[in-house]
Amino acid sequence: MDAQLKRGLIEACILKLLLRGDSYGYQLVREAQEVLSISESTLYPVLRRLETAGALTVYTMEHNGRLRKYYAITDDGRQKIDDFLSEWEDVMKVYDFIRRDA
Repeated sequence: MDAQLKRGLIEACILKLLLRGDSYGYQLVREAQEVLSISESTLYPVLRRLETAGALTVYTMEHNGRLRKYYAITDDGRQKIDDFLSEWEDVMKVYDFIRRDA
């Protein structure tokens, strides 16, 4: 799969998972396994990019005596999902055209 396409899909999946509620890295990796295979080493750069882009915010909370980073989607993150879905409709039109009579 093309690296740029995969990157966009991972970002969209992470944002979609955060629509369910705030979460932390390990939990996001586990939940993402529903649709794609990613590791924590893949996830954290994506989370940093999304934070820098304003698509999510980060806060810490204590859990079992240790601080854990939690991620929360922002309005910009919700907009990124809407944009992704809109763009994907165009991709699907091309896909359907190519698949037709193949």
